[in-house]
Amino acid sequence: MPSLYANDSEQIDRRTSRSICDAVGERLQQRLRPDPRLPTHLEQLLDELRKRDRDSH
Repeated sequence: MPSLYANDSEQIDRRTSRSICDAVGERLQQRLRPDPRLPTHLEQLLDELRKRDRDSH
C-alpha cells in the first residue's frame, strides 16, 4: 500500500501552511454563519409584544 506522503513530494513552509489554514478558516466562517432570522415561534412572540406595547400607549 503506498504511503500518503511520497518521498518526492514537495514540502510547504510554515508560513504557506498558515496562510492556507487561515484562508480555509475564513471561508468556513463565511459559509457556516448562523441564520440571523429567529424561529417562527419567537418572531410571533415578539410581534405580540410589539402589538401590546403599541396598544398600551
